[in-house]
Amino acid sequence: MEIENTTDSVRGSRVGFSGSLVSGKKSARFKDDESYVEITLDVRDDSVLVQNIKGADHEAALLASKLEKRPNHTLGSQLSFHLKQVSKELKRMTSSNKFQKIDRSKSGAARALRGLQFMNRNVGTEGWSEVESRFDQLAVDGMLAKTLFGQCIGMKESSEFAEELFDALARKRCITSPAVTKDELHEFWEQITDTSFDARLQTFFDMVDKDADGRITEEEVKEIISLSASANKLSKIEDNSDEYAALIMEELDPGNVGYIELYNLETLLLQAPSHSMNLSTNSRVLSQMLSQKLKPTKERNPFKRCKRRLDYFIEDNWKRIWVMVLWLSICAGLFTWKFIQYKRRAVFDVMGYCVSVAKGGAETTKFNMALVLLPVCRNTITWLRSRTKLGKIIPFDDNINFHKVIAFGVAVGVGLHAISHLTCDFPRLLHATDEEYEPMKPFFGDERPNNYWWFVKGTEGWTGVVMVVLMIIAYVLAQPWFRRNRLNLPSTIKKLTGFNAFWYSHHLFVIVYVLFIIHGYFLYLSKKWYKKTTWMYIAVPMILYACERLLRAFRSGYKAVRILKVAVYPGNVMAVHMSKPQGFKYTSGQYIFVNCSDVSSFQWHPFTISSAPGDDYLSVHIRTLGDWTSQLKTLFSKVCEPPTGDQSGLLRADIGKADYKPRLPKLLIDGPYGAPAQDYKKYDVVLLVGLGIGATPLISIVKDVLNNINQQKDIEDGTKGSKKSPFATKRAYFYWVTREQGSFEWFKGVMDEVSENDQEGLIELHNYCTSVYEEGDARSALITMLQSIHQAKSGVDIVSGTRVKTHFARPNWRQVFKRVTINHPDQKIGVFYCGPQGLVGELRHLSQDFSHKTDTKFEFHKENF
Repeated sequence: MEIENTTDSVRGSRVGFSGSLVSGKKSARFKDDESYVEITLDVRDDSVLVQNIKGADHEAALLASKLEKRPNHTLGSQLSFHLKQVSKELKRMTSSNKFQKIDRSKSGAARALRGLQFMNRNVGTEGWSEVESRFDQLAVDGMLAKTLFGQCIGMKESSEFAEELFDALARKRCITSPAVTKDELHEFWEQITDTSFDARLQTFFDMVDKDADGRITEEEVKEIISLSASANKLSKIEDNSDEYAALIMEELDPGNVGYIELYNLETLLLQAPSHSMNLSTNSRVLSQMLSQKLKPTKERNPFKRCKRRLDYFIEDNWKRIWVMVLWLSICAGLFTWKFIQYKRRAVFDVMGYCVSVAKGGAETTKFNMALVLLPVCRNTITWLRSRTKLGKIIPFDDNINFHKVIAFGVAVGVGLHAISHLTCDFPRLLHATDEEYEPMKPFFGDERPNNYWWFVKGTEGWTGVVMVVLMIIAYVLAQPWFRRNRLNLPSTIKKLTGFNAFWYSHHLFVIVYVLFIIHGYFLYLSKKWYKKTTWMYIAVPMILYACERLLRAFRSGYKAVRILKVAVYPGNVMAVHMSKPQGFKYTSGQYIFVNCSDVSSFQWHPFTISSAPGDDYLSVHIRTLGDWTSQLKTLFSKVCEPPTGDQSGLLRADIGKADYKPRLPKLLIDGPYGAPAQDYKKYDVVLLVGLGIGATPLISIVKDVLNNINQQKDIEDGTKGSKKSPFATKRAYFYWVTREQGSFEWFKGVMDEVSENDQEGLIELHNYCTSVYEEGDARSALITMLQSIHQAKSGVDIVSGTRVKTHFARPNWRQVFKRVTINHPDQKIGVFYCGPQGLVGELRHLSQDFSHKTDTKFEFHKENF
């Protein structure tokens, strides 16, 4: 390649330059049979003009026309650098003849565009006007500093990556200043939002090629891998950047020349398979197919539209509705009955409607104080759920929610009772005349009470006040803001909140019920024993609950377990493998209570069972979120040792080893107890969604589904006989979304086991890592390429370390439901979710929406503790 410079202007004088910019030794990029491109340039103090081009194809000519528009601020010292840059660009274009040998089929180009859609997905979602506005705010003296470039273009959270992008764009334009003008920023913006494949490919190549020599060395690949891994919080990839850089060089530099070129990357992008591209392409097909199945939804008549919405609401919530209607009817009936009863008594003439309201509120409180115990009788509910058909009409999944609703009813009843007494009928009694007080003597004595203290100091008074205080404490500390420490409170006050405070304050109910019975016996206005009905309301529920607690204590006493293995994983998660107690039977999705006397002899905490019923051990995965779990982790960490060999986990203790016998804390378990997830067996198809540690019950279901499918095959083949009823579930979709790469270690073994043994693909596993920017973003482009190469070569995903490919960012849940709907028409799908509350609304809405508009019915279930 030869470049001739004919004229130059420095301070008005014109100086001519002529000659080849290529040394006598030809570059390795050019072979003997390759021709030169001769370009004559007119270099002035602020521009480069193309005078003549010889031997260039269309692409080289196009590049030259672009180069002549680039400004050059200082000529003397930068002339040589500028001409070298021109030479390098033209060398790249000369080598682009090799591009034509690559098949740019329509599908290949579409796949490549998907893989390189990284400059207009996140960065380019905003228009130039917004970027220009931020430039005006951030610029100093008309110049935008490199450190503020990311903030200006909307890549604030990845400032380091944005600075690398800035350097690549600046090198392309021979800009050496650490700041740019608005015009230069606009040029940057046009390039990074260019949707053409060649522009995206060149921009990405320039980011990696830091010395702008048209070649990418292994060291440069390592640097960009480390940068991408850091931006996506993938510490393991960052730690192994040497290994992954060598992998890329091995794949793209088979000749071992020590570098890769632009066409190598294009080859990778055009030929590498892309699962995400297939999903994206299929999405449009799914949408078209689904639109043909959707029932008409538009209704112009507002009354019919409201009626349809009401019908949908009743269809989705009829179990809850009839239970709530029954409960409210009983409360209203008791209140009305007591209200009318006291309206007809003599005390009404003195105390008026106040006493009727107080007694009506008291009657509903008696009923609700009895009823509030039933939803937390876990053994009873588990038996009713598992052994009876009542689950078809009673929403056992909502037992905790119903417990909260009843508690609110107690609060309303106590409020009506206490406020009516203290602010209305007691003051009226104090101010009554002797004649008015005469009918009240049988209840309050011959002498009329002379002050307010008379009512408070009596048994009826102080028991009521103490109960109200204890109820307020328990009610307040049970709220999620205090129970989960969501409020930013001073440290002294924060110690009084949290799960421990909730647990202990809730057990004040023992004192409350004792006072409640006393308060209900010493009544002012009822002297006959059979009219003192408080004990009649609560006797049976209290006996049932007491038996429940005794059964738990007795059962946990002989269910001390032997710990087999402990592993402390990244993400503050600890896995505990225990021996299975004799006769211990459970269903996937159920949970147990765990007690550790070394932490607290009284506290029992629920954890979902992560092992499958067919396993010869019992396991739970515990995330340290509160006081009790943090102390438990500290205890186990002291007896664990670092992993060796191929073991996962940061710390672990394998008790089965003969040479390692640590002293471990003693654990007691109680259970198992029923949970919504255990109902998965009644569905032919299940959609399992777990967020973070919420994958625990779903992993157990996945293992159980695989085991039962294999058992069913054996039965059909005649190799095994079984009297058990057929296992309904024949297909499972599992979506696990987590924000940390280390989280995948929790269930790595299960993932690999399912991938290896599920030969027919009946269980689909989908991992999503939300710390990685979505596929198509600049910050994850290289991670996507590396993932494809590594998976094709070794069959192992570089993010999760399993055979299951990891997707980036969050799933498009509507697309997930579309896909399941198309695959399973006219079927009932069980949707099981375990995780934070934030996703509940969206999944429930999608379940209802697709159930109403398609022939596929989705039934949504959420785990509750």
